[in-house]
Amino acid sequence: MARYGKKAAEKVEKVMKERKEGTLRSGRSGKKVTSRKQAIAIGLSEARRAGGKVPPAPKRSASSKKRKSSSR
Repeated sequence: MARYGKKAAEKVEKVMKERKEGTLRSGRSGKKVTSRKQAIAIGLSEARRAGGKVPPAPKRSASSKKRKSSSR
């Protein structure tokens, strides 16, 4: 059985093209995305929001949430 649906593939493909063109921006800060992995994560996140067949994002542990908030 397929892990990702057609909508997920389309979203990731669109996002990867944006990254290659240099027009892909991250959500909160608006910085340009250059990382291939980050671009794929953005595409999968968009597919989830659009209701595509995508496994849920990995859950972050409480300790990593603390570390993330304390670095600000």
